[in-house]
Amino acid sequence: MIHPLTYIHPDAKIGPNVKIEPFTVIHKNVEIGEGTWIASNVTIMEGARIGKNCRIFPGAVISAIPQDLKFAGEETTVEIGDNTTIRECVTIHRGTRDRWKTVVGHDCLIMAYCHIAHDCIVGNYCVLANNTTLGGHITIGDYARIGGMTAIHQFCNIGAHAFIAGGSLVGKDVPPYVKAARYPLSYVGVNSIGLKRRGYSLEKINHILDIYRILFVRGYNVTKALHIIETELPASDERDEIVTFVRESNRGIMKGYSRVRPTHDDIA
Repeated sequence: MIHPLTYIHPDAKIGPNVKIEPFTVIHKNVEIGEGTWIASNVTIMEGARIGKNCRIFPGAVISAIPQDLKFAGEETTVEIGDNTTIRECVTIHRGTRDRWKTVVGHDCLIMAYCHIAHDCIVGNYCVLANNTTLGGHITIGDYARIGGMTAIHQFCNIGAHAFIAGGSLVGKDVPPYVKAARYPLSYVGVNSIGLKRRGYSLEKINHILDIYRILFVRGYNVTKALHIIETELPASDERDEIVTFVRESNRGIMKGYSRVRPTHDDIA
């Protein structure tokens, strides 16, 4: 199952039924779980912890040291959960002393040419489409969908079940359950299609819509909107999750809904 033209450091721990193609290099202090497939020309560097039944495609580089001038050689890791697919030329860097690890959850799809920087935490069942770039210290919740060519600023948080349109520039936090698009990045609705696919009832989706109409559509400031949400809408796990996310946002949340007005050039 391991090609003779593969180099594996003697200290690396390789689980049963792992298949490794030729010209791949696996450094010391690496652990690879049962049933994982690693293609040709992959580099897995010190500190990688890869789960079971993962698939890693050619050109991927996992657990290189971070591109952070403050990094001083501390012992950190990259942790990848079970059943996750890493496509061609993806780069995932080790953590720093901030979080000590970079994490990609289980059952994720990280498409070709994505970059996940140091100290990022990507949840479970996430999809990052081609060329998505994550700066350091980013947190992405479970089931998030990030469109291709999206760039996310360091220290941003993306809520669970959020959908971000391709080509977006993300400089503020994106709350859970929403769709985000336009420039600057703005609320464009609730991710109702994704929620339906995951078993959310129409009643629950409408409840989430009511929350975001108050927060993003009716023109209240954030403090006023949160007060109305907590006092006038029924309590629910989703309501509390959204309110907590907004209150704990350090970078502030993205813009609310606004109609796009044509410019003079558009009219001409």
